[in-house]
Amino acid sequence: MTLLIAGLLIFLANHSLRIFAPAWRERFIASHGANTWKAVYSGFSLLGLVLIVYGYGMSRSDPVFIWTPPVWTRHLAITLTWLSFILLAAAQIPNNHIKQRLGHPMYAGIKIWAFAHLIANGRLSEVLMFGAFMAWAIIGFSASRRRDKAAGTIWPKGTMPGTIATLVAGSVAWFVFAWWLHYLLIGVYPLA
Repeated sequence: MTLLIAGLLIFLANHSLRIFAPAWRERFIASHGANTWKAVYSGFSLLGLVLIVYGYGMSRSDPVFIWTPPVWTRHLAITLTWLSFILLAAAQIPNNHIKQRLGHPMYAGIKIWAFAHLIANGRLSEVLMFGAFMAWAIIGFSASRRRDKAAGTIWPKGTMPGTIATLVAGSVAWFVFAWWLHYLLIGVYPLA
């Protein structure tokens, strides 16, 4: 559990610098360059991710159960993760109505993804991991919206082709992940 917690702290702290220390981040980039920032940021992200994956894997060998979720939560989680994949696609595909409306659909997608996994899993390691990601996404979404409001940010207008591309890309990515990759990477088949 220690490695999982360490990984979450490193990964989420690294991804929170723009939220909690934007001036420090900008000074670092100004004095060391954008490429150095990207290298350091990527290095800490990778370290945190490796620790999360390894720590989570270790925690599954000796699980601590908090509760046993009802079966219906798995079905709800499948639907919610589909929505989260659409929101994650909306963050990457330009000119879609979802990004125009939310501004930061990645944070919204991670909130929904984390919530879906929280309701469908009852082990302590999952509560820690998905709870941490959910808290981070809530804080990040709120901070980003405040930053946008202060800066007067206006997101580009969404178009129907951009929105359709977002829906298709998110749905295809969800389908591939739900049917194949989730089992290959995590060892759990969510559609069973």
